[in-house]
Amino acid sequence: MNADQAQPRIPIHLSMDNPEPMYRQIESQLRDLILGGHLPPGTKLPTIRALAVDLGCSVITTSRAYQDLEGEGFIRTRQGMGTVVAEMPEEKLSAYRREAVEGAIKEALQAGLRAGLERKELRKIVESILQETLQEAAHTDAAGEGTS
Repeated sequence: MNADQAQPRIPIHLSMDNPEPMYRQIESQLRDLILGGHLPPGTKLPTIRALAVDLGCSVITTSRAYQDLEGEGFIRTRQGMGTVVAEMPEEKLSAYRREAVEGAIKEALQAGLRAGLERKELRKIVESILQETLQEAAHTDAAGEGTS
């Protein structure tokens, strides 16, 4: 049990206000950490029990999240060895990253259409947000905050 305590805490936050089930919140946050390079291949993850205790949720919840991520190829579990971030081909990682961004943009555009915005307004909003985001990223990188 000491091995669980020695592992660094993974920054996952569950919200009871989020309509998404808790196991999905865990999955999406772990997936984002892996895709963002914050959990590189080979990183040992907490046991399902340790993660459940840390997050204040059921072992069944963390087990479901790990099973789904393992099914997608993001993590590997070996009896007696624990769970680690899996090695994935860069093409697969790139596809997942692109898919996540496209999905978020599509949802935002659909929300805009439901709100009655016209194509021209949506394009202007997207271009403005893109420009603002790129400027923020450049400023962050220049300040040294974006490097690890």
